[in-house]
Amino acid sequence: MTGEEVKELSRKYVLQSWSIQKTLNPVPIEKAEGIYMYDYNGKRYADMSAQLVNLNVGFGNQAIANAIKEQVDRYCYLAPSYAVEPRAELAKMLIDLLPDNFGKVFFTNAGADANENAIKIARMYTGKNKVFSRYRSYHGSSFGAGNLTGEPRRFPLEPGIPGFVKFFDPYIYREAIDFPSEEAATKFYLAKLEEQIKYEGADSIAAIVMETITGSNGVIIPPKGYMPGVRALCDKYNIIMICDEVMAGFGRTGKMFAFENFDIKPDLVSFAKGVNCGYVPLGGVAVSTKIAEYFDEHMLSCGLTYSGHPLACAAGVACLNYYKESNIIQHVYEVGKVLGELLEELKEKHPCVGDVRYIGLFSAIELVKDKETKEPLVEYGKDPNGVMGSIIGNLKEKGFMTYSHENMLFVNPALIITEEQLKEELVKMDEVLAVVDKEYI
Repeated sequence: MTGEEVKELSRKYVLQSWSIQKTLNPVPIEKAEGIYMYDYNGKRYADMSAQLVNLNVGFGNQAIANAIKEQVDRYCYLAPSYAVEPRAELAKMLIDLLPDNFGKVFFTNAGADANENAIKIARMYTGKNKVFSRYRSYHGSSFGAGNLTGEPRRFPLEPGIPGFVKFFDPYIYREAIDFPSEEAATKFYLAKLEEQIKYEGADSIAAIVMETITGSNGVIIPPKGYMPGVRALCDKYNIIMICDEVMAGFGRTGKMFAFENFDIKPDLVSFAKGVNCGYVPLGGVAVSTKIAEYFDEHMLSCGLTYSGHPLACAAGVACLNYYKESNIIQHVYEVGKVLGELLEELKEKHPCVGDVRYIGLFSAIELVKDKETKEPLVEYGKDPNGVMGSIIGNLKEKGFMTYSHENMLFVNPALIITEEQLKEELVKMDEVLAVVDKEYI
């Protein structure tokens, strides 16, 4: 087919997520390699969001492709009740990467059902029913994960499920209080969280679920001491701590798991995306030894037809090996420093850039109308004039592919990006932000 035929078939027959369908104009992609995609006319696009922040090793990774092909030749599928080599091997590899309190893995198909099963496991283990999560969060759009989600993508699921309670995460840039230090902010936010725990009844709270670093809602990095403080509250009130590492895990922050940046040990970890970089759908829940042992004597009431799919797990084994053999973590640390420097330069240069936040190759640019007042470029939950869509369109014209959410632009490229490639693409961002300064400030 031609590119136009592919696009028209897509528009006619495919319902695309998070979109008003009649406005869609998808780019038909003919081939892709490394960090680049090419349309049917040969135009090159740099994938500066690693697709949905999952394609950590880029397009065309031969190690993963070969592992999938080899598994196809053995068998493509066996039910979860069978002992399957790549499933067992990947589970052990994951436990070996996690802190010493972890014991087993329950595999899922993606991040949403990973979070669904994480909260089920926490509720079964504790016998309690309430689950805390944050307003500025995205945990998936299925019914349970969508109720965990705090931002407007949860609205179509309301009225929601009883027992899901929201609290605010430490978003210092937007806080009305001018804190003298990160430690002061941490003290404030932890006190408010503990107050809410008491008012909701600690004896009824099964779990606190957090994206270790808030992802699509702005790459909000917790202040010093916050994550250990939440860990301490969970211990004090016998609450399961669940870290959602779906987006931030597997090298994205310069550590294998984002919680390693904060010297904590969660009880459960949900994961997906970077575990095999989307070559075949895969997710899961890593479970502490203590919780895993509970299910030695109690029914684990969780199940999925494709739990631990052999092709997905074979891809996962190859992907984790590739991270290690290619020294991806060190590479992210080094290139991430360059990204931070370039983002700080954009913040200094452009009136429309209110804040930049970054850790490893995980970053967001927050756009404002006024740096002093911090008035966002678009109102929260609203963009009637399509301002952010227009900005994304301008980037796309320059071959810079990413996404926006609220008043944020994201720069989260594949972890294999080079310093030279990063600098080349950030020039395009600089040029588009200059247009934003002129048209909207």
